[in-house]
Amino acid sequence: MKLHNYLIRLQTTIESRQEIDTSKLLILQPTRDRGAIRARLRFYDRSFLELSEELEVIGDEVAKLHYSYHYQKGDRLIFRYDNAPHHPELSTFPHHKHVGDRVEPCQEPDLQDVLREIDAWLYSRPAQP
Repeated sequence: MKLHNYLIRLQTTIESRQEIDTSKLLILQPTRDRGAIRARLRFYDRSFLELSEELEVIGDEVAKLHYSYHYQKGDRLIFRYDNAPHHPELSTFPHHKHVGDRVEPCQEPDLQDVLREIDAWLYSRPAQP
């Protein structure tokens, strides 16, 4: 998949979710083979997702050099996926997920997976202040 197509897919995914307020969306593609996306998405309950992907085309694939999907409400972290190399003890190193105070192994997520997880969190729980 070409980088441009990948970035357009992410932008389309974000913009198709009309119930989400996109307060910040920045897409950078300085070269054919390198790019980035950053966004802040707000949900109906005032929770938000900050996402960041730094991308590079390697062979025929778009690789995430660095990524973070940070979801929180108020001052409380709900979860964050990232690949910062600070948990070498995990089987999926450097990929991991913070859930509250815990750190769990995980595979590299896609934005659509993260949004589905947020939907489950938002719509399967009673309303929270």
